[in-house]
Amino acid sequence: MHGDFLLDPEVAYLNHGSFGACPRAVFEEYQRFQLELERGPTDFLTRRLAEWFWDGGSQPGLLAEAQEALAAFVGARADDIVFVPNATSGLNAVIRSLRLDTEDEVLTTAHEYGAVVRTWEFVGANLVVCEPDELVERMGPQTRAVCVSHITSPTALVLRVEDVCEVAREAGVLSIVDGAHAPGHVPVDLESLGADVYAGNCHKWLCAPKGAGFLWARPEHQGWIAPLVISWGYHEEADFAERHGWLGTRDPAAYLAVPKAIEVHATFDLARMLALADEAERRLAELGLERVAGVPAPFMRAVELPAGDAAELWRRLYEEFRVEVPVFERDGRRLLRLSIGPYNDEDDVDRLVTALRQLL
Repeated sequence: MHGDFLLDPEVAYLNHGSFGACPRAVFEEYQRFQLELERGPTDFLTRRLAEWFWDGGSQPGLLAEAQEALAAFVGARADDIVFVPNATSGLNAVIRSLRLDTEDEVLTTAHEYGAVVRTWEFVGANLVVCEPDELVERMGPQTRAVCVSHITSPTALVLRVEDVCEVAREAGVLSIVDGAHAPGHVPVDLESLGADVYAGNCHKWLCAPKGAGFLWARPEHQGWIAPLVISWGYHEEADFAERHGWLGTRDPAAYLAVPKAIEVHATFDLARMLALADEAERRLAELGLERVAGVPAPFMRAVELPAGDAAELWRRLYEEFRVEVPVFERDGRRLLRLSIGPYNDEDDVDRLVTALRQLL
């Protein structure tokens, strides 16, 4: 499937989890919308994009059509989901809208994405950090919200968010799920998951263009979540979609290409990707590199490396062996996180193993 993507064929690209990669057919759809926008900017943005600008128009608009497709894919009502540039943007809107008292605690795990942790720190939240299996027992009378990843970014683990959300609802605790790595990676059914708020990415495992993410919220929570930018869509009669949908002039092509990404994603051989990830984990274990403990993400694995310079190893893997894979320090450990995309094959894993055997 290498030819279906635009990636450099000289690089063993094992970092799909960071930024995704766009299939050629999806990228062409993305560019088609960009060309249509430039041919008639006013017509595209004020008449065709969304129904908010129609004067008695009967058609829902391109943006609503894309929202319907995405909502169906993640098991949600279209009225409860809005596009955002990425999951971090969506979570910023939620976290910066939440009014916390000084005694309120926000419960989270030691495996969360750094940008989200920094957002909580920015608003002055009293963070209580624990391991994922401690979340339920750590909820107490001071817990205002729990923020947990569906799939952890640094450690590539699938967490039991359904259980956490169920207990949080019983305790009257707001449940916020960071689903950056979930759509297209594991099945997502937002209506049954039990979260109050969920943010996800389309540009990672769903392989949409960069700049396509979403924010979902239960109807009872939509009113207090303000968009990051207050613009024409923010007025008394506006619903969730309008308030978050029009933030000023921007290119909406990445959002509009999401239905095509869903269509192309259905052609991926996910069983082959899972088998290759399992094989990669086995071969790394033969080098003495054990996976981080927990339930692994299907297509993404994190292993612990011997102590050393993470940045230097990352640099040498790319410059000397043309292997693109993240190596980083995390809580005093040196980790390598491998991602298997639809385009990877055994040769990519061979190149990584060969490189690590020499460099380590």
